[in-house]
Amino acid sequence: MNLIVTCPRHLEPETESELRDILEEFGDSNVKITITNMSGILTVETNLDPIDTVKKIKEMLLDEPWSIRYCKRIIPIQKVIESKIEEIENSVSELSNQILDEETYRISIEKRNSDLSSKEIITKIANKIKNKVSLEFSDKVILIEVLGSKTGISILKRSDILSTEKTKRSMSE
Repeated sequence: MNLIVTCPRHLEPETESELRDILEEFGDSNVKITITNMSGILTVETNLDPIDTVKKIKEMLLDEPWSIRYCKRIIPIQKVIESKIEEIENSVSELSNQILDEETYRISIEKRNSDLSSKEIITKIANKIKNKVSLEFSDKVILIEVLGSKTGISILKRSDILSTEKTKRSMSE
């Protein structure tokens, strides 16, 4: 998986169809979309760059707000591992070179079907990263998406995560 997509409950099949159309338009006709056993969550495996794909979907949304009806959030994932604290810690260390020396960061954890301790994960990661933490205006977000036995990790700018509702709202202001 290199994208996690959220949608309203019970509209997963419609969301899958919408995603398939969008990604095919962008040039990936072999996309693998999985409707997870967690309500309102799909995982996507695309040959396209996940961060670029989210940017393109955002542009599409700004041009034609009606073209995206079911996707609520689209989150690019850089690395997928087993949901174990040591693996999460090591993977974040590997990706942490994406945070430049002068940049601030925050850690965001979303857990579904998991009893891992968020506090323990945050402590272990924060001990390894020397940059300043900024909870409100961070330059980068260390995103940890725990979906049962699999965890997706990304280090992103806030703008790399697409919330269709926030984007549509900002257009009407």
